[in-house]
Amino acid sequence: MVPPGKAGLLGLLCLLAVFDSGCLLDNGMLFPRESSSRELKELNGLWSFRADRSPNRKQGFERAWYKQRLAETGPVIEMPVPASYNDITQDATLRNFIGWVWYEREVVLPARWLADETTRVVLRVGSAHYYAMGWVNGVKVLEHNGGHLPFEAEISRIIQVRLMAADERATHEDVYTLPVGIRTVKVTSTQFLINNKPFYFHGVNKHEDSDIRGKGLDWPLVVKDFNLLKWLGANSFRTSHYPYAEEILQMCDRHGIVVIDECPGVGIKDIRSFGNNSLGHHLDVMDELVRRDKNHPSVVMWSVANEPAAEMPPAEFYFKILIRHTKGLDPTRPVTYITASNFARDKGAPYVDVLCVNSYFSWYHDPGHTEVIPIQLNTQFENWYGKYQKPIIQSEYGADAVSGLHSDPPMMFTEEYQKVVLQNYHDVFDQKRKQYVVGELIWNFADFMTAQGLIRVVGNKKGIFTRQRQPKAAAFLLKDRYWRLANETGTLAPWTKYQGWP
Repeated sequence: MVPPGKAGLLGLLCLLAVFDSGCLLDNGMLFPRESSSRELKELNGLWSFRADRSPNRKQGFERAWYKQRLAETGPVIEMPVPASYNDITQDATLRNFIGWVWYEREVVLPARWLADETTRVVLRVGSAHYYAMGWVNGVKVLEHNGGHLPFEAEISRIIQVRLMAADERATHEDVYTLPVGIRTVKVTSTQFLINNKPFYFHGVNKHEDSDIRGKGLDWPLVVKDFNLLKWLGANSFRTSHYPYAEEILQMCDRHGIVVIDECPGVGIKDIRSFGNNSLGHHLDVMDELVRRDKNHPSVVMWSVANEPAAEMPPAEFYFKILIRHTKGLDPTRPVTYITASNFARDKGAPYVDVLCVNSYFSWYHDPGHTEVIPIQLNTQFENWYGKYQKPIIQSEYGADAVSGLHSDPPMMFTEEYQKVVLQNYHDVFDQKRKQYVVGELIWNFADFMTAQGLIRVVGNKKGIFTRQRQPKAAAFLLKDRYWRLANETGTLAPWTKYQGWP
């Protein structure tokens, strides 16, 4: 598809429809509805995208980009459909880009659509701004001038000739494709190794949360979030505190974002939560999680719980069994859980491979006193490593900041205070990452909604981005830090070579 760039919109809906031979196109354009004689295949989702930045904006036509895969013409990015491309990326030059932009989507059609030559297959675009052309298998099938309104074309002859010639066996075989990535993960007493090279987590904790949509999957939001992760220079995140949509892990696989995959084991605080019924259910949940996500190379570690009451006596047996079970399901990945317990009394810590520790010094503890952070954080690390001799990830830290609230000297809930808290943590991280600290994950990527309470200002405001994905001052602080860390380690992801990064 080739919508032009001025308005930057593609599709209220883009789909393929198959009709029986009695359905004529020239009697008017009906809204697509499935029936006993009609099938629909939506093409919404992620498309390959490229803006034609040549001086005359016509290189795509001059070099016939439509005759080859778009990725073979130059760098492409993922773009959600339906959506406007203008606000999805962090590339300022794309915000008001005027000129041709190209979209491409590879589609596999059901064999039954091709079995009967009288079957009509129609490509329909719900809307594309403002002047659009479209090709199928290199053949031009669509041209439309004007936005907001749908247009369509019958493509039966094109796809039947191409696909039937490609594979006559398609009508008889069950075909399934599975993207594959191969890498190794190992843990020593001081390092986390991916492909035998030390890996340092500099990333975020996230929530599946946004305005209106809540936890619902929203492709424009997903692509925006991944663009923000890249803008930050983040290389990882934790699925706090539940498994995310499979589509998110597929994005991580493609973009080289490392994931700590967490089950919904949050709120294990009551002594009854460590009983056999809970444990049995927890084992079943890990079965389902590992079975679902084991083929994702982006997943490098399983997290079996978040901030459980690990000091309670039953916690030792509970986590011993749970972690042993998870290792039995997948011997190739380390297992952890996220702790906020006292280092000397944590009953599950002996069984994890990596210590993931949460702390909120100068926020929930000694609020307002940022001067205590270096002492308390250094003591925290020394205590945990001294007892267990295992690598440590600071799995949560941060402070609430209401966007636009300022104070000097810094005071709690201001953007300045959030920055000072982060800076004090970072100073200690820089000392300890040369020893046994292998990661830092800020809480949180973006503000998110919570139940009302005295410590919440219309939700949790610890995000470095607002709930609407606009940056606070802390985002720029982290951006500078994460890109410095990425360059120091020399493990820049492939997408950093694209225009606009960092």
